[in-house]
Amino acid sequence: MSKTKRPFFAHYAKIFKNEFKGYNTKYLINDLTAGITVGAVALPLALAFGAASVDPEHLALGIAGGLITAILAGLISGILGGGSFQISGPTGAMAVILGTIVSGQYGIQGMFMATFISGLILLLSGLLRLGRFVQFIPKPVVTGFTSGISLVIAIGQFGNAFGVDASGKETIDKVLTFVSNIGKTHLPTLAVAAIVIVIMALYPKKLSKYVPSSLVAIIIATLLVKLTGLDVKTIGAIPTSIINSENLNIGAVSIPMLSSIFQYAITIALLGMIESLLCGTAAAAMKKEKFDSNVELIAQGVANMVVPFAGGVPSTAAIARTSVAIKSGGRTRLTSVFQSIFLVLCMFVLSPLIGMVPYSALAGVLFVTAYKMNDFKTIKSYFKHGLKDAIILCFVTMVATVIFDLTYAIVIGVALSMIITISKLADIRVNIEEETLIGNKNAGIVYSIGAYFFANGKQLKKAIEKCPNRYDTYILSFRGVVFVDVSAETEFLEAIEYIKEQGSDFCFVGLNSDVSNALEKIEFQETVGREHFYPNLEDYVASIRG
Repeated sequence: MSKTKRPFFAHYAKIFKNEFKGYNTKYLINDLTAGITVGAVALPLALAFGAASVDPEHLALGIAGGLITAILAGLISGILGGGSFQISGPTGAMAVILGTIVSGQYGIQGMFMATFISGLILLLSGLLRLGRFVQFIPKPVVTGFTSGISLVIAIGQFGNAFGVDASGKETIDKVLTFVSNIGKTHLPTLAVAAIVIVIMALYPKKLSKYVPSSLVAIIIATLLVKLTGLDVKTIGAIPTSIINSENLNIGAVSIPMLSSIFQYAITIALLGMIESLLCGTAAAAMKKEKFDSNVELIAQGVANMVVPFAGGVPSTAAIARTSVAIKSGGRTRLTSVFQSIFLVLCMFVLSPLIGMVPYSALAGVLFVTAYKMNDFKTIKSYFKHGLKDAIILCFVTMVATVIFDLTYAIVIGVALSMIITISKLADIRVNIEEETLIGNKNAGIVYSIGAYFFANGKQLKKAIEKCPNRYDTYILSFRGVVFVDVSAETEFLEAIEYIKEQGSDFCFVGLNSDVSNALEKIEFQETVGREHFYPNLEDYVASIRG
């Protein structure tokens, strides 16, 4: 039986067995140290993304939810994942959509239920083996989408960083509210955010291998506030429990709630699918290992179905934490497990200290994180090489992400990509040259290069009509034709009819197997006459010379 058809549990057992083959104490120590390193990176990000996932009224709940998600997702997705390297938890992309749900009619419970439904969608996607479809999203769309999300994250933190009201239903509304209140900026709050940004920007890269810049920046900012007595808003007490003070209450779920949040659940699922699979693909290349996209979707689905019952926020694989795990020497999925254990210890031991962290310090971390989310190298390459289509796709998707719903942004990006692709495919090249191999026979070869389909089938006849010369025989060379669809048949027949009206003969040469088979299915050869088809030009010339 092929690997793709092996039952899931047997398939997973095979993955697990191969991963831990030859596992020893040295590998265990590598996983442990890498897990602690990743945990140090994940802690400030979990707090920051948790805060960004909710509205100001539920900040403490969101921060606890971010930490709980990092713990549970690290355990569940880490153990069940499609690769040995994936580290999951709350991410910036998820935080963007969650604030909208929480501030809506169904609040925190709506977010929990949307997370659960998204997990179910991911689980079903994995079982139906839909993981491969993420490859159909063009890279410029993903790049623009990520840049758009980074802008939305940064804009969402204006209020926390400046100490003013920057609320609003849409991103543009938040900007307008912030601009109208910027005169009320609380300077101590802004100073703390600025200090965090400066520390993270100037932090030596060599030291980041041992202690992440975000953690150092938060520690320094917290100490500064504590020692100077600055009047800035801090996190306050957070729950010291894996179960948040509020979690998914099935009794509160209603049909109106489900219909209202379903679109958000789809968005969360799509984001989870895109982020997790892109992360897995990139990480697999880094570690030179195999990655099973369908198993990963199942793992992400299970995790997102579980975390709402603990009061967590949606989870997905995160490239930043995953790359840290790989670079820190993590060998197996136990790295993710050790990361979660480290975060549990932080929750119980460091809870009083975490409560002293200023919100504006988390905003500073998110500003820097949002900046680093941008793939500037790729964007720069688009401009350097003059890739106009990629530039358009990237920036249209980015703008759509900021202005519209995230799901719409992906749809707009993919739809625009399809339009550009179709326009490129429609640009088939047809040129006619005189054939000299047939002696006194007045013949012209009609070369076609590209794909024939509904948008450009008429180009064959137009090229023949525009040709200033008239030939006794038109040799229709399809050697350069890579694709033909059913719609083109009518256009080909019109071209043949025009040739006959001129009193000329014709033949087809050089059809590849795919094009030939496609035409066979619609009985084109029978309609035209099989005597008009030759494997190549040489065979046709030989038939003429007899």
